[in-house]
Amino acid sequence: MTDAAPALRLWGRITSLNVRKVVWALQELGLPFERIDAGLAFGVVQTPEYAARNPNRLVPLLQDGGYELWESNVIVRYLCARYGTDALYPQDLARRFDAERWMDWQQTTLNPAGSPAFLQFFRTPPAERRQEVIDASRAAMAPRLALLDAHLAQREWMAGARFSMADIPVACDIHRWWGLPQPRPDAPHVQRWLDAVLARPATRGVLDVPLG
Repeated sequence: MTDAAPALRLWGRITSLNVRKVVWALQELGLPFERIDAGLAFGVVQTPEYAARNPNRLVPLLQDGGYELWESNVIVRYLCARYGTDALYPQDLARRFDAERWMDWQQTTLNPAGSPAFLQFFRTPPAERRQEVIDASRAAMAPRLALLDAHLAQREWMAGARFSMADIPVACDIHRWWGLPQPRPDAPHVQRWLDAVLARPATRGVLDVPLG
């Protein structure tokens, strides 16, 4: 007799920042799941079968029983809302939308600033790297990091005194920026917060995996 397959299945390679968000959320919630490698060298995403489920042909894709969902931050929200506690998915609307705000900020402001440098360092052959792209990305990140450092100077976690869904996407992005082969920014409050993030058991197998 074999155990039944987990109801939760996730498509995406663990080196993807967006997949890491979801894996971390699943582990924070203590949910059993199956992860299927997909994207880049693993392929899968260009198949008609995958495209029918995620027309963007990107990762991640979550299957929860008969329900399927794509878009990483939305998946994190869904998991925390369905399976989490008030700490992860606040029921008070002011607290919840404070968390929502920072999740949107990660996706619309922080990630576009830092991604060009990441792509130059990790997806571009050394002979083809453009220093001006890296410099522009660093310049774009500087005010975002200053804003984040000032925010975290006033609170322990992104949305207040408790770890919440807001910390997951922002921390994945900051962890990636800290991992680039360049001088680490002077942001002591961000560093204190990131150290606390990395001490969480649910980040094992996620934020201790090499970037790629």
